[in-house]
Amino acid sequence: MTALLRIVLAALTAALVSIVAPISQASAAVCTPDPATPKRQLRAMWISSVANIDWPSRTGLSVSAQQAEFRAWLDLAVAKRMNAVVVQVRPTADAFWPSSYEPWSQWLTGTQGGNPGYDPLAFMVGEAHARNLEFHAWFNPYRIANHDDPSKLVATHPARQHPDWRFAYGGKLYYNPGIPEVRDFIEDAIMDAVSRYDVDGVHLDDYFYPYPVSGQAIPDSAAYTKYGGSFGNVADWRRDNVNLLVRELDQRIHAAKPHASFGISPFGIWRNSGTDPLGSRTSGLQSYDAIYADSRQWVKQGWVDYLSPQIYWHMGFSTAAYEVLTAWWSDVVRGTGVQLVVGQAAYRAGASGQDAAWQDPAELSDHLYDNRKHPEVVGDVFFSAKDVKADRIGAFTRLVNAHYTKPALLPARGTAAAPAAPVITSATRVSNGVQLVWTGSATSYAVYRLSGTADECSFADARNLVTTTRKTTFTDTGATGSAYTYHVTALNRTHQESSPSAGKPVGGGGTAFSVVVDNADAGGFAASTSWGTSTYSGQLHGADYRFAEPVAASDPAWFKAAIPSAGSYRVEVWHPADAGYNSATPHIVAASGGNQTVTVDQRTGGGAWRALGTFTLAAGTYNVVGVSRWTSTTGYVIADAVRITRL
Repeated sequence: MTALLRIVLAALTAALVSIVAPISQASAAVCTPDPATPKRQLRAMWISSVANIDWPSRTGLSVSAQQAEFRAWLDLAVAKRMNAVVVQVRPTADAFWPSSYEPWSQWLTGTQGGNPGYDPLAFMVGEAHARNLEFHAWFNPYRIANHDDPSKLVATHPARQHPDWRFAYGGKLYYNPGIPEVRDFIEDAIMDAVSRYDVDGVHLDDYFYPYPVSGQAIPDSAAYTKYGGSFGNVADWRRDNVNLLVRELDQRIHAAKPHASFGISPFGIWRNSGTDPLGSRTSGLQSYDAIYADSRQWVKQGWVDYLSPQIYWHMGFSTAAYEVLTAWWSDVVRGTGVQLVVGQAAYRAGASGQDAAWQDPAELSDHLYDNRKHPEVVGDVFFSAKDVKADRIGAFTRLVNAHYTKPALLPARGTAAAPAAPVITSATRVSNGVQLVWTGSATSYAVYRLSGTADECSFADARNLVTTTRKTTFTDTGATGSAYTYHVTALNRTHQESSPSAGKPVGGGGTAFSVVVDNADAGGFAASTSWGTSTYSGQLHGADYRFAEPVAASDPAWFKAAIPSAGSYRVEVWHPADAGYNSATPHIVAASGGNQTVTVDQRTGGGAWRALGTFTLAAGTYNVVGVSRWTSTTGYVIADAVRITRL
């Protein structure tokens, strides 16, 4: 998106809000959202691969071990109620995907160019989306190696094939940002991943020109002589080289994937006010001058969707106070349409050798309290995953308990229309909570649980938000004993939210009883190894269903349930239908007085509850419904789910 278009859209949005406010927001104006449960907030952690900081934990792990480790990081993010991960996929001019531009990363196998035996990027994106986490692919643009010996690079490495593209500085190798062919190559290498994988965002870190090393000069005088003729000094030329990369990547990313966000995590200080009146009241290293990163201009020109400055200092720090920089960056982004996401130093909390302020378990949490003063701050990213997990001095647990008690939707991007509201088709009290099923055609959904009737403030914040999911079914295990009303909203790829669905009430307590048992329920379903597992049909209930060939033998798949008291119960079954399935599948109901068998034609009527009838059931926990293989008709017999309801 161009800078001009972003500015125009921001102005139009502000104008429209002022026009419609007297009508559509008149009642909403009285709502006071709880700042502790914001409806929208980006919550993420960086997962670093360089030097095996976070993942993989070491080189040479098996495919299954690497994948298990990564799943554990995602599960940690979910447990901390995060909604995104920022994963380093190009740490040192290499790749975590099969790239035709650059070699496989050495941080996977221990050998640069070594094939890990699978596609890590495809795996990571799929696993993140399965948990409804946004996946932001993190690229380091210029760093080639953490050493300065080109002979250690794999022979096919572009930096060896084009020695004029690189330089050594401070014991490391870098691509020269001042060479146009280098810029084109870096962009092409990044766009290879962006165009081929379903990433939600593209993320650059703070390494542009190398950080200064005392007594050393960047060896780019020849490139400056060749390409910098229109600039009065080398510093302006270097900044322009970085600006060109940022601006061109912004254009190319949005041309290829309009829904993807482009963000950068620059050093926390642009310039100090002592140097530039536009700068912050700080006195630290200035990224504008030291590494030629004009991050303020990226915002003002609209070349990024979000900026995540690394404000890695504590509150009250004399050189660069956290509260000073959040206020300064908030002022920079205000009115630009660029979102501000703060980079947080989880690695400092409780770590030895850090200032005394970082030994206070409240320090990190206090940063988010400070953020609440600035509506421009729409979230945080924590460095890094291993420090979130370590939770030294309980600092991260304290932050979660104070600020992440509820899920949060991601901040909306752009101006796409919201999807249509979904329709809740069933809300059933089951043994471990309430199971919801709905229909919709959105990217993801938000589930709200209300104790009473919805009003204009019920959806103003996340106080009633239970979960977000990419599925169209959800079991609310926190719904115990009370009567509730559920609403579901739909969200598109850029997180515009639909109006809420019609409310679906669920009774609580009393004599009302209904339980759903799915084939995937541990302890509730049992079948022999002759029963296969399938996801073939879209009419399935839950994640999958079971199937088996008919035989002249007793080998039923059983659904077990806890029947609260003797009485009359309606028994229903759910199965996908297919012309190749069985026309007379026997269903055994363990009724009082003896088993009763009902046959079901599973060629038709799938994807819905089908009544077997009303039966008298005894109290207790036992196998209530069995799906038998003993039938003379051909075609798979199917076992998917049963529902038992007291009448």
